[in-house]
Amino acid sequence: MKTKSTKLYQTQVFAKRLGVSVRTLHHYDHLDLLKPKSYTKSGYRLYGEEELIRLQQITTLKFLGFSLKQIKELFTQNSLDILMLFRLQREAIKEKRKQLDMAIEAIDQAENFIKTSNKIDWESFKKIIEVINMQNNMEWVKKYYTQEQLDELAKRGTPEVLAKAQEDWANLMKDVAESINEDPASPKAQDLAKRWADLIYQFTQGDSGIEKSLKNLYADQANWPNTFQRPWTDDVGGFMAKAMAIYKSKESKG
Repeated sequence: MKTKSTKLYQTQVFAKRLGVSVRTLHHYDHLDLLKPKSYTKSGYRLYGEEELIRLQQITTLKFLGFSLKQIKELFTQNSLDILMLFRLQREAIKEKRKQLDMAIEAIDQAENFIKTSNKIDWESFKKIIEVINMQNNMEWVKKYYTQEQLDELAKRGTPEVLAKAQEDWANLMKDVAESINEDPASPKAQDLAKRWADLIYQFTQGDSGIEKSLKNLYADQANWPNTFQRPWTDDVGGFMAKAMAIYKSKESKG
């Protein structure tokens, strides 16, 4: 998007007009995320419309769950279109509205229970917390997938399918936890590895793009939010990594 205006603003004026802090602009400059258009003879930073657009892009991508490091990598790869960013922001706000509606419904249920029984319903409060945490978890996970992948997963992810998958994974985690002292190459461990591989295939359906996105998600565990509980312990993860390596090696030879 090209702009004709050449008017430039010093940092404090630019920050005030857009409702951000001078410190934020300095931080973005330091990270090479948002560099000034130019400088005054005295060395003061100057910002214009191009920097306004870049700040909008950064703000929107942060809203969508991207880290500053990821945003920088994205900017390095290609130039983002302002109209595309508006579309992304619109979709993100729609999703936030859905999350808020679910939270409001849970709060209404808790409020109605208190009104009718004059008691605190622990289950209702638990539901509110679960809904909010669930939506937060869903939101951050989305950043590892493309919109096309999310659309495809949504088509397949009916409530019945999701419920069955959760039950199957829970049963598998229980069986693996009871078997971590087994030899990873044993028939029992290899049966667990096959169940693990089958459940992953049910999710990815052999789509290489979704498989790559899933691997990226689990490779980035250091950046998972504190509200998200890992599906398995370190012991379970270590055991299954060995069992899966053996299983894949046999599959490739077979």
